[in-house]
Amino acid sequence: MARRVTLSALGPRPLQGDVSRPHQQAVDEMIAWWQSQVAIVLPDRPDLIVVPEACDRYPNYPMDKRLEYYRCRGNQVRDFFAGVARDNRCYIAYSAARELPDGTWRNSTQILDRTGAVAGIYNKNHLVIEETTKGGILCGKDAPLIQADFGTLGCAICFDLNFDEIRAKTKALRPDLVVFCSMYHGGLMQSVWAYDCRAHFIGAVAGNECTVLNPLGERIARSTNYYSWLTTQVNLDCVVAHIDYNNAKFRAMKQKYGRGVAFSDPGYLGCVLLTNEMDGITMPEIVAEFEIELLDDYWARALKHRAENTEP
Repeated sequence: MARRVTLSALGPRPLQGDVSRPHQQAVDEMIAWWQSQVAIVLPDRPDLIVVPEACDRYPNYPMDKRLEYYRCRGNQVRDFFAGVARDNRCYIAYSAARELPDGTWRNSTQILDRTGAVAGIYNKNHLVIEETTKGGILCGKDAPLIQADFGTLGCAICFDLNFDEIRAKTKALRPDLVVFCSMYHGGLMQSVWAYDCRAHFIGAVAGNECTVLNPLGERIARSTNYYSWLTTQVNLDCVVAHIDYNNAKFRAMKQKYGRGVAFSDPGYLGCVLLTNEMDGITMPEIVAEFEIELLDDYWARALKHRAENTEP
């Protein structure tokens, strides 16, 4: 059945702070600032709110003061976001540096569920070198699939977007949505991730454009120079299929279901996005009914053919 999900992303410029003030005051001011930011999107009752990487960092703090501030902060900002998630029955992707019990640090996105509990944690796999040499942060090694009640989530943080290894791990998970928290936009790499993972993509970028893309890599929502936030609705009950061998099946599908199945062709790519707009049936069931060959299945068949028919 149609799985419509309302997504919000916030990308304000990072807050500057007075280094000389007490750290608890800095924490309190950071929480108050984020309270004012999330209040912008809460009236739309989003299912998921995404904030940028290092969302509670004061960028003008020198490293020694930053670590002191982080240790004072502890989980206070996370717990603030958990309260917002609980009070508004939404998920929140909270991204920040965190200290582990063994004293080591990670750059993490924590997915908070509708009760405020931590549903899953992703540790940034590909750090900018200075994050370790100056900040003491260690690289993550896993790419967890995080379950939400509306679908599955994969994550990426900032520099990750440039590396095939973490994208391949994420693709193998087959997430419904890639959540990208960042200080860096990534440009065309956002589309590469969305298309390669066959997933919707939401990016929250500090001081830059926030975006939502569909599994064809097309941008379907964005923030602007005037407004640093976005809210939009997506339908996660969708598949990507190649046009080869499927055109007659597409016509038969549309003949039966009409507007019940949305057909989106980006042009030139050779594949389309099929989205189920109906209740009582799912897009995979419709695919099975008409024996539509999905893009990845077509690629697998073509690779098998090549393996069996390659010159000596």
